[in-house]
Amino acid sequence: MDLKKEESKEAKPEESIKQKQEQVKQEKPEATPAASKEKTKVAGKEKQKIEVTKEEPKQKPDKKDLKIQELTNIVKKVQADFENYKKQQEKEKAEFCKYASQELVKKLLPLLDSFQLALKNKDSNEFKKGVELIYSQFWQILESEGLKTIEALGKELDPFCHEALLQEESDKPENTVLQELQKGYVFKDAVLRPAKVKIAKKPEKKEAGKK
Repeated sequence: MDLKKEESKEAKPEESIKQKQEQVKQEKPEATPAASKEKTKVAGKEKQKIEVTKEEPKQKPDKKDLKIQELTNIVKKVQADFENYKKQQEKEKAEFCKYASQELVKKLLPLLDSFQLALKNKDSNEFKKGVELIYSQFWQILESEGLKTIEALGKELDPFCHEALLQEESDKPENTVLQELQKGYVFKDAVLRPAKVKIAKKPEKKEAGKK
């Protein structure tokens, strides 16, 4: 009997501990799903903060690199502007040539009319007058565009304006133009075609004793 009493006394403290633990579990409120979500959010934010603090601070761009980038952008802009300028100039040039030719053709229309009129009267004296009129009109049109004749007869040979095809002994100074074989022309201060000429040369001296 005494042993049973002692065992029951030793078992009581263990039972009282288990009872207290069960009471604490019953008194402690169970965690709701919303509360668990809040905990996970808080934990995630804390983790992000830790990761941010671990990242190394970004280095500021070097002034030299910024200057190089700025100059590169300027060069690219200048190149683009220059290309646009070239295209605009080529377009304007093409338009100018187009309308310049149009104006020249317009000026030649009266000449065409005169040719038609002269051909109608080719069997009369009016034909010669018509041809002379056509030549006069044609020359006036070309002269108004900047065409001029090169003076050659009696002038000293100018290699830039004259082309010597023949030579002839003469009492005149050497290289003097004696005859104009084909007219030369200058167009707006540029030689369009040199004049083809015959020039003078010194007479050959006859040797003594020869007939």
